[in-house]
This record gives sequence, C-alpha cells and structure tokens, in this order.
Amino acid sequence: MADGDKETIIPINIEDEMRGAYIDYSMSVIISRALPDVRDGLKPVHRRVLYGMLDLGVNWNKPYKKSARIVGEVLGKYHPHGDSSVYDTMVRMAQEWSLRYPLVDGQGNFGSIDGDSPAAMRYTEARLKRIADEMLADINKDTVDYQFNFDDSLKEPTVLPGKLPCLLVNGSSGIAVGMATNMAPHNLTEVVNGTIAYIDNNDITIDELTQHITAPDFPTGGTIYGYTGVKSAFETGRGRVVLRAKADIEVLKSGREQIIVTEIPYQVNKASMIEKTAALVNEKKIEGISDIRDESDRSGMRIVYELKKDAIGNVVLNNLYKYTQLQSSFGVNNVALVKGRPYTLNLKDLIKNYVDHRHEVVIRRTQYELNEAEKRAHILEGYLIALDNLDEVINLIRSSRDPEIAKAGLMENFGLSEIQAKAILEMRLQRLTGLERDKIKKEYEEIMELIAKLKEILEKEELRMGIIKDELIEIRDRYGDERRTDIVHSAEDFTTEDMIPNEEMLITVSHQGYIKRTHLSEYRTQGRGGVGSRGAGSKEDDFTEYLFTGMTHNYLLIFTEFGKVFWKKVWELPEGSKTSKGRPVQNLINIEPGDKIRAIINVEDLKDEDYVNNHFVVMCTESGTIKKTSLEAYSRPRTNGINAITINEGDRLLEVKFTNGDNHIIIGKKSGKVVHFHESDVRSMGRTAAGVRGVTLEGDDDRVVGMVCVAREDANLLVVSEKGYGKRSPIEDYRITKRGGKGVKTINITEKTGNLVSIKEVIDTDDLMIINKSGITIRISVENLRVMGRATQGVKLIRLQEGDEISSVEKIEQIAEDEELMDSSENENNEGGEAPTSETTE
Repeated sequence: MADGDKETIIPINIEDEMRGAYIDYSMSVIISRALPDVRDGLKPVHRRVLYGMLDLGVNWNKPYKKSARIVGEVLGKYHPHGDSSVYDTMVRMAQEWSLRYPLVDGQGNFGSIDGDSPAAMRYTEARLKRIADEMLADINKDTVDYQFNFDDSLKEPTVLPGKLPCLLVNGSSGIAVGMATNMAPHNLTEVVNGTIAYIDNNDITIDELTQHITAPDFPTGGTIYGYTGVKSAFETGRGRVVLRAKADIEVLKSGREQIIVTEIPYQVNKASMIEKTAALVNEKKIEGISDIRDESDRSGMRIVYELKKDAIGNVVLNNLYKYTQLQSSFGVNNVALVKGRPYTLNLKDLIKNYVDHRHEVVIRRTQYELNEAEKRAHILEGYLIALDNLDEVINLIRSSRDPEIAKAGLMENFGLSEIQAKAILEMRLQRLTGLERDKIKKEYEEIMELIAKLKEILEKEELRMGIIKDELIEIRDRYGDERRTDIVHSAEDFTTEDMIPNEEMLITVSHQGYIKRTHLSEYRTQGRGGVGSRGAGSKEDDFTEYLFTGMTHNYLLIFTEFGKVFWKKVWELPEGSKTSKGRPVQNLINIEPGDKIRAIINVEDLKDEDYVNNHFVVMCTESGTIKKTSLEAYSRPRTNGINAITINEGDRLLEVKFTNGDNHIIIGKKSGKVVHFHESDVRSMGRTAAGVRGVTLEGDDDRVVGMVCVAREDANLLVVSEKGYGKRSPIEDYRITKRGGKGVKTINITEKTGNLVSIKEVIDTDDLMIINKSGITIRISVENLRVMGRATQGVKLIRLQEGDEISSVEKIEQIAEDEELMDSSENENNEGGEAPTSETTE
C-alpha cells in the first residue's frame, strides 16, 4: 500500500470511549424517553401522540380517524421510532384500567384487563378525549417553548400547557438507565383541592396536604391496605402501597359460602391471576376452594371463588390475599424531570412545580393576548382617524395612482403607521356606514378595557393565582369524580380485621351448636302479637336457642355449659342470611363433646389494664350458684380455652353478665319468682372458684331461667313465659334482699301462661327478638308493652302454633333503617288479654 493511501488512525482508550458513549445513551434515555416532565406529566412519546392528534384535528367533538392514520402522522412528523411504540402508547392512553383519566377516546378493540392484545391499528379508530383538550388548551398562544423535530422541518412543543395536573392524576412509570420512575395516579377532585390549598398557603405542610389528597386512587379501584406506605410516598417520594382486591363473602342457599371479587389491584392481569390461583388450589397450597369462575361482563368485574362445605370464608380470603395477586404492592418512586434533570419529588414538590408551570403559562398567555389586543387596538385607532377624516381620506385614495402612493399619503397626512394605513386601504366600503362606525367605536372601547385588565393581571401575582385556581375549579367541576380506591388505615401490622367494617351483628346459636352472624337490618320490626318471620333454617329436631348482638371488632368471650371460656372475634364467625343455619361451633372453637355454648359476652378491649381491672364477669348456674370474677382473669386469650368456673356435678352454667361492680342483680326461677340483691353482696373470686349461693330453689323441678344485671335507672324487668305471655314491671316492685333468698312473685304462673322462660332488663328504646323452638322469629318494640304490676299474668307477645314453645328472648337496640312498623294503635289491649296479630313475613 502506498504511503499516500494510509488513513489517519487515532488511538482511543476503549474504557473512555465506552464510558462516553454509555453516558450519552443513558442521558438520551433519561431525558428523551423514560421519565416524565414534572410540568405536564408526559414523556416525549405521549406528548407527541397528543400533539400529533391535535395537528390532525381529531378533537373530542370531531369524527374518529383510523389509528394507522394517527400513528403515521406522529411517526412521520415527530417520533422517528417503531410504529408499535406509538400505537402501544396511544392504546394505553385509551384504556380505562390503565389510566385513571384516559386521554384518548378509542373505538374498537383496545385490549382488556385480561391482557388481551388490542386489534391492529388498521382496524381501530381514535380521537382525543375532552380532558386531553385541557392538556393542549392555549398551546397556540405562545404559552410553551417549541423545538425542531428530528429533521428540523417542523417544530414540536417541549411541554404542553397542561391545564390538568396530569402527573399527579394519571401517574407514570418508566425504566431509564440507572433510575426508574413509578408514580401512582390520584383522584382529580382531591388533587385540585390540594393544589388550591397550596396556592392559598405556600407554607402548607405535607400533613395538611394529605387532608385534601388522602391517598393514590387507582383506575381499577381496590383497597389501599395500610397507610404507612402512602405517608412515606407523600413525604419522601418513595413508599410501598399495599393494594387489595374488593371481595365480599356471600352465603348460598345450600349454606356454602362463596367469595365474590369485584375489583382487583392496579396492573394485575385478571386472567393470569385466576390461572395462578387455580394452580395453587390444585397444588393444595390454598385449601377450601371448590371452583373458580370468571363471571365478568360489560356491567363489571365478578370473579367467583366457590368454597367447600366446611370452609370459612374469612380464612380462605386471607389465604388468597397472602398467596395470590388479590393482594399486591405498588412501589411508589416519584422520579420526574425538573428543568431537564431527574429528581425524586414528594407531594408538595410535585404540586409546587405544577403551579409554577401554570403560572408561567398564564403569564405567557396573558402577554400574548395583550400583544394581540394592542395590535387590534392600533388598527382600530387608525380606523377611527380615517372615519373622523372620511372625505379627505376618500379624496386622497381616489387621487392616488396606486396603493403604495395612497398608503404613503395616508401615513404622511394623518400620522398613521404602515399597518394602520394598510388596514384602511383594505377596509370594505360597508364599514363606512353609520352602524358600522358605531361598532368600531364600541370594539375599540372594549379592547381598551381588555388591555387594562390584561396589564393588571401581568402586574399582580394574586390575580394570576386566582386565574389558576378558577381554571382548576372548572376542571374539577367538569371532570372530577368520586374515589374508586378505598383506604384502610391500619399501621404496620396488617390483619384481616382491618378489612372488615365495625358493624353490629346478630349472632345466632342453635340448640345443636350451629353458629352464625347476620346483619341486624335483615330483621324487620313487627307489632306486638305478630306471628313473626322465619329467623333460622334448621333441621326438624333443631331450633335456635340463643341470640346475641355484638360489633364485628369486639372480642367474644364464649362460655360453655361445662364452665369453660373461649375467645373469638365477631368477624371470625361465619356470616349468613337470617334463613341460613350457620356452621357447627366445633369448627370454630375446641369445644368438648357434649358441651354447648351457654353465654357470650362482648368485650371491647382486653389490653387496657384500667378497663379489665374495673369490669367483672358475673356467672350464674342453673342450680342457683353465683360467682363474680375480674375481667383481668380472662384477658389473655388462648386457642383451646380455659376453665372459667368450677361446675358441680348435675349443674351447668346458665348466664354470664358483664358488669362494672355496681349493678343490681336479679335472678329468675322457673316457678315465677325472682330474687333481687346488690352486686356488692357477691365478692370477687378467682377464675376456678365454684361460687356462692345466689338463690334458693323450691322443689325438685325448680331451676334458674335467667339472671339480669340492672345498670340503668329507668329500666324495667321484662318477663316472658313459655306459652308466649310477657310483661314489664318496675324494678322498684322487687324489694332488695340478701342473696340466697327464695324471691318474690314476678308473674302469675298458670296453665295458660306456662312456666317462666326468660327475664330481661329493658327500657323503652329497646327491641325484643323472640324466637321459638320451631325457628320462627319476631321482633317487637318494648315501648309497645305497658308497664304492669309484678304479680299479673301479662299480655300475649307472640302467637304460638299448637305444641310450640318460646325458646329464647334477646333484647336489641332499635334500628331506624329497614323497619316495617305496624300500626301500634291496634295493639292496645287490656292487661292479661291477647293482642291482635300482625301478618306473617317470610
């Protein structure tokens, strides 16, 4: 090779070259691809799609255009990359499960939450959503900077005016080089309220902002489980938000339960989730599920998990949350570009940067409108000069050889500018009529007012901030909606209880040990003497024996006939309708064969020392033994239960009451007598003690039927006999004696009334739930029962069928909702008489 053919070779260190090339590449990815701009919340590809669609004229009020046409426009003018990158971006902006507020209005198959691919771009059509117009509003008023496109043939905006706070409301995600972003969507109404609060007070704290912007709000709904991650994300820009599906447990007519899921966590593929769950069921990692069905349709999502016969819904649901994508986490990482550099931003930073951007947009828009107004005012001033000197102007124009001479003459003779002179020469003759002259004067006055107003806006920051607030309020009123994602404020410790609302439940226990909880609203109030409604489905030889009320978050202390106590939360009991029979109690607590539940008390808190040391559990046995023990002795729950009282042979635990140490105790006997004494007559004993005598029985057939602890001054004693007779009498009618006495008569026992079956302490605002052995339930108001003397027979409370008897009575507080009150005027009756009956409700 000749010397002249030698090429110049420059030795370069490969390490330096790779470092330089990789830094260039990484900066390109960070700035021009993966991270959103903090001002409009968009990456370049999103911005180009929206601007390209505006350029093409596919606004929300215009016809749809083929997606391929839009993609071609964006590719050819602004985004020189693969067509799939543009189409995929546009598709995502049209999916309501991907964006909280979609920006593109798609027509055709745009994919599904199951991960189905959208149809090819030649089959689908699209146009901008109306909310996207707000992102582009005023873009032609010099509100944003422009840059050349890839071949310098066109200009594209570097940012959109963004009347909508898009970064906060729609979020963003992207993986750059050495960094990533994952920003959660939020509710538009909340974001606007928070932004306005920031504008009103720039020193607002993040805690104060969270009063307005409570948490992320995902397009697929679900429940945010625990607030710690949300708080961290708001304060630092990084946090882990735990999301759970929305699930309800329903009971079928067969008694089986099923879990119905109506909302799943954000970015979870529904079909894939169901497939993986089925695999876990087959591998026996999740037990209790017999079938999984996807019943989703146009009206909404519905995934059904059918449970096996003995499975408990809450336990299965908890396992689904633990092992499947019914619970997932969203790792918030608020990285966005601020003046071209990536920063991790907290909630206040995001709002501040958005408000600063809008402030600049308002200034630039106002300046543009002022310039345009001043240009127009300048021309109108020329018109007015010409109209004031109309004859001279017309003569000058007529005598001029060409427009240039006429223009020069106008400028010289009347002191007009070139623009004014040109506008006069181009003015149509009809503008010389009197009416048109008036219009020009009026327009000039209006434009001078506008100029003054625009100048004032440019001078005063508070006016500009007022404009930003007004525009945000307009956006909120037009597009704002309710939150889709609920928030459960549990701290670090995630428990199933956090997902369960604290509601009042009716707990039913049957004679054979079936237990369930039911919403109180299922039971309607009837008039006294009604036949009742079907309260519990049961076998022929079974009947509902006990009714208890409790809040779902309360502890239940379950006392059995053999004197043991077990602990359960109300929400841990199986939920059922009023017609379902429930589940065997043996499935829930480790109860001995032959033992059965005798009493349940509700306890709000077992951890508060002051609470447990100043409250007592008073127990009464069927043979008349009474015992009082501090709640502290029962404040340490154990799975297998503990002994609560030592029961003598042939006896059984009958009643347990929760007291504060200063109650009156009344014990009722089958023979129709009660004994009344103060709680202080019974000293507090240890957990395993047998107790002391509370009442003396009369005859071998006599036994205790109930015990009440009177805590309210206006209370009456309600007594009910087995044949359906009952009444209420003043507590004062029963003289206070020492414990252990035989007692005084409380109801006149006859063959017609039957023996005493229940005693209760009641006031006017209480309701009664009366249930008999055939499973019929009636709910009546205590206020319908007249107060009578203690030795009378009473009135008939419930009409019984031949051979039927009352099983149990429970008092509950009145509920305003879902009541069907009968006309109580028909129920007035004489003492000892029978009340008219109401209709049976099934």
